[in-house]
Amino acid sequence: MKLNNHVRSIGLVMAGAVSATVLWHVFGSAIAASNADTYKQLNLFGDVFDRVRADYVEDPDESKMIEAAINGMLASLDPHSSYMDAKRFEDMSVQTKGEFGGLGIEVTMENGFVKVVAPIDDTPAAKAGLMANDLITKIDGADIQGLTLNEAVDKMRGGVNTPILLTIQRKDQAAFDVKLIRDRIRVQSVKSNLEGDDIGYVRISSFTEQTQEGLDKAFTSMKSKLGASAKGYIIDLRNNPGGLLDQAISVSDSFLDKGEVVSTRGRHAEETQRFSAQKGDISDGKTVVILINGGSASASEIVAGALQDHKRATIIGTRSFGKGSVQTIIPLGSQGALRLTTARYYTPAGRSIQAKGIDADILIEQPLPPELQGKNVSTEGEASLKGHLTNEGGGDEGGGSSAYVPEDKIKDVQLKAAIDFLHGIKVVSNVKPDDAKPAGTTETKAN
Repeated sequence: MKLNNHVRSIGLVMAGAVSATVLWHVFGSAIAASNADTYKQLNLFGDVFDRVRADYVEDPDESKMIEAAINGMLASLDPHSSYMDAKRFEDMSVQTKGEFGGLGIEVTMENGFVKVVAPIDDTPAAKAGLMANDLITKIDGADIQGLTLNEAVDKMRGGVNTPILLTIQRKDQAAFDVKLIRDRIRVQSVKSNLEGDDIGYVRISSFTEQTQEGLDKAFTSMKSKLGASAKGYIIDLRNNPGGLLDQAISVSDSFLDKGEVVSTRGRHAEETQRFSAQKGDISDGKTVVILINGGSASASEIVAGALQDHKRATIIGTRSFGKGSVQTIIPLGSQGALRLTTARYYTPAGRSIQAKGIDADILIEQPLPPELQGKNVSTEGEASLKGHLTNEGGGDEGGGSSAYVPEDKIKDVQLKAAIDFLHGIKVVSNVKPDDAKPAGTTETKAN
């Protein structure tokens, strides 16, 4: 495992009280050093704040006013800078750690009830016999209807070894109660299987603290089964929204022996950071294909861009989302955290994918089933977000890109193209070129 010390440093900022008088003490030194215009604007903010406190028709919630002001300030910067209160910060920490106390079920909402999508193997839900399509109608005797999905999930999560009672409605059966004991659940961001007897397939759904460990285990298992017959590997990053930067770097490093993986460039030249690969290739030099689409963003694009620039992988699918900025989480004591955009990242060739995305080497669009034809199944991409950072290199920004992936892998033409490529079969784009562009198709095949 080649997990380098790629973690960005995290600043610590203490949150102040909400009264205008105290705010001036907190920001006193900054105000003294600022220019006259900034001082006037901060003074104006204090005047407005005090006038609202004194004269608004009802007694205002001062903490909400301050939070709204902070959110407004950050929203004026870019779409990814934001303030997280303590609850949201905790939820974000749970997602990135990939581990929490719970039941181990993937769920969605249907007709006001929580519907089980699938129980996760070896979890309390699986051991209790919960099944896909079960409806959870009550939690500890209280009706679920009226709750949002997030509220229901919050109620099902809790401390390890604590009990919970779920009322289940299963098709053609009377409702019944199931008592479960919460356990430590590890979100499986990496799943793998074999495609035939000569290709390994790895799906990375997000980049959490568990991702590199999951990738190592997946390759150990696949290589032991494939042996010398391995043709290559498919890394599926479709609809992967990103996650931790250090995990994206580590995953990229897993397939590279040397060279730059990614660089991040902040406001000042001295803030530039470059991350390089260490010797060692988890795939033993086998051919690698990466699948991306319009839902592949941020950390996914770092991996795709790094392996594309080093010609270590062939990219198949549709253009990625185009989120090329780095956010640093700055804890604010007990009052949550600040999520602040602090840098842009660049591929080894110096490309910024901000608002442009990664273009596939072989462009393959998924055919839509009849029920989805005429409907929008594309993401509009970073370029569609209000206030997004522009691409420093200039040029045209990327538009929408398909994010549809069929549940039935037999109908998954992008996956089929990847398998054909690894078998040495010529793969051509199934997308007709624009009239404005020179005619021709992209075609590539494995060596």
